[in-house]
Amino acid sequence: MAGWLRSLVGALLLLEVAAALSFLHHRYEEMVQALFRVQSQCPYVTRIYSIGRSVEGRHLYVLEFSDYPGIHEPLEPEFKYVGNMHGNEVLGRELLLQLSEFLCEEYRRGNDRITGLIHSTRIHIMPSMNPDGYEVAAKQGPDSNGYLTGRNNANGVDLNRNFPDLNTFMYYSGEISGPNHHIPLPDNWKSQVEPETLAVIQWISSYNFVLSANLHGGAVVANYPYDKSQDQRFRSHRHTVNTPTPDDKLFQKLAKTYSYAHSWMHRGWNCGDYFADGITNGASWYSLSKGMQDFNYLYTNCFEITLELSCNKFPPEEDLERQWMANREALVAFIEEVHQGIKGMVSDENNNGIAGAVISVQGISHDITSGDMGDYFRLLLPGTYTVTASAEGYQPQTVTTTVGPAAPSLVHFQLKQNVVKKPLERKASGTRANNKALQKKVVPRATRRGTQR
Repeated sequence: MAGWLRSLVGALLLLEVAAALSFLHHRYEEMVQALFRVQSQCPYVTRIYSIGRSVEGRHLYVLEFSDYPGIHEPLEPEFKYVGNMHGNEVLGRELLLQLSEFLCEEYRRGNDRITGLIHSTRIHIMPSMNPDGYEVAAKQGPDSNGYLTGRNNANGVDLNRNFPDLNTFMYYSGEISGPNHHIPLPDNWKSQVEPETLAVIQWISSYNFVLSANLHGGAVVANYPYDKSQDQRFRSHRHTVNTPTPDDKLFQKLAKTYSYAHSWMHRGWNCGDYFADGITNGASWYSLSKGMQDFNYLYTNCFEITLELSCNKFPPEEDLERQWMANREALVAFIEEVHQGIKGMVSDENNNGIAGAVISVQGISHDITSGDMGDYFRLLLPGTYTVTASAEGYQPQTVTTTVGPAAPSLVHFQLKQNVVKKPLERKASGTRANNKALQKKVVPRATRRGTQR
């Protein structure tokens, strides 16, 4: 290749990288272009799909990273990031676009960490759950944006107060709590939610997500469930009551993973608030009803936390690079947390996967279920656990296993079908004497006399 041509190609490549990594606010069309640019640069490990449309018809796009895009591989966990749920909280949107470009670029460079992550995890990235609200906020711009301008969707609804209220179902009886996993939805739920919420619920019902985070702004803290307080006597949304889940210690560890990998979240003092270690139980901060975070935990297998990432909901463009550098390691480290605890296959005696098998951990009153192929993923802290797999029509199986800090323990279950005993057939009854005679063992004449040949 001639020297001038080689120089020109090199310059074009540098321009391509510079354009891809530019720190700008992206309107809807620009966001879509950025996603498709990443897909074109990494076509063999990415896929773009839409989970539905907003009120005003904008696609809710998701960019998937996987070594087999579009395919769930058994024992490979599913992870998701959701940004821009509140249209005027825009940093998460820009960070997820930067993360998408970063994962693609590092994969192309052969970065072992990123390559291993993409090969072992199916990662779903939704930069904007509320593209309509973003457009309203973006018209105001970062300098004049009001605190609530563009927060809601085009119907004026706060999407993080729009999910079915499964917490109330769980708390319905005062002193007695109901089930806290896989709570069924009310019959009329579709008529009560917005198009964006409906799309997300159908999305998380279609994929067996294991771990998730949704990205917000207005504070700097990693927030974990429950968001809604169990104490129903207080109606003020600012009343604070710590309301832990059965997986409270695990959620604290997940939140700390992000806060301590973040440049300053873990310091605690941010935006005039103080949160020890940069984390908080949601209800301990303030009680929130019908939120997406609690819905994930109560309806699906997914453990989700909420990341508040900036004091300024719509930071100026000159601050985006600093924010990206502060969050880059945390975004990657949190994805890696999907690889902890136990995982395995639940199958029958013919090695056919059993979907919907219940995985129970002794001492933690929150169950998860196996996916369509029979594989399951149960996030756990290091320790020794007694785990039971059960499914309708099968005998349950219980094992004891030890979880280490580095990688998930592989625990398979093979369930035996219940043996159905057929009832004894009754013969037609005659007299009681005849019935007794029928029950007597009839011994052949030869046997009575002794053994004869």
